[in-house]
Amino acid sequence: MIKKGFNAVRTFLRDVKGELLKVTFPSRHETMGSTAVVIIFTVIVALFLAGIDLILVRLLRLAV
Repeated sequence: MIKKGFNAVRTFLRDVKGELLKVTFPSRHETMGSTAVVIIFTVIVALFLAGIDLILVRLLRLAV
């Protein structure tokens, strides 16, 4: 029973190692480009939400 469990763990770890050998990491250039896109998109969304918030606050002040 215990031997069967160890064999299952050994097989699992062998499979994990095989999958990790297939992993490719992005280059520094690709990482920098992706990071820039995320930062720019975040700023655009933040400005959009700030604009919507400003409009809603002004509309609520007019209603009161």
